[in-house]
Amino acid sequence: MTRYDMGLNGQRIHLAIEGSTGGTSLGLHAAADTIAVGKRVLWASVEMPDAARFSQLLGHLSLVESSRFHAMNFGGKFERAIDALIEATQALPSVGLVVLDDWCEASGRIDAQRLKHIGRFAEACPEDITLLLVSKGTVDASGATDEPILARGEQAMRDNSFEIWRMWRNGEGPSRTLDRNGERQTLTIQDSGFVL
Repeated sequence: MTRYDMGLNGQRIHLAIEGSTGGTSLGLHAAADTIAVGKRVLWASVEMPDAARFSQLLGHLSLVESSRFHAMNFGGKFERAIDALIEATQALPSVGLVVLDDWCEASGRIDAQRLKHIGRFAEACPEDITLLLVSKGTVDASGATDEPILARGEQAMRDNSFEIWRMWRNGEGPSRTLDRNGERQTLTIQDSGFVL
């Protein structure tokens, strides 16, 4: 099996996931790949990734390489966290990826002010840096679509030049479907990341 290569290069991505499907793991997978090619990663979330999962996905990196992973907490005002991220993307050399994990509430409409700050961040962030936003998706209770998961705030995110990615389980077990803006791939989640 081949390790999944996302081929990230300056995209703006909003990843909507089915709960506990591996969104944080996909972010860590992307972080490991970014660090492996000599770039820095900025990671922001309310809670830091599980330490055991972090070491599984980034444990193969050297101490020098792992020092290129910079984590911050969203504690306090969201706009201040965004200001700090903008400053870091402009001040730190060789930033290749910014991950905002669980950046909004887990259900319901995404707060309009949060969406506004995300738009501001996408505009201020250098174009060669990939932004990956991971959040819980939603289901369509009306029955208008049979899609297993939908992205919340999809139109607002598209208006801010974000691609919409979605990920969900394929039954029981480690198989996942990753929909990258309409292009679907079947992946298997393992301790070390995702494989085709």
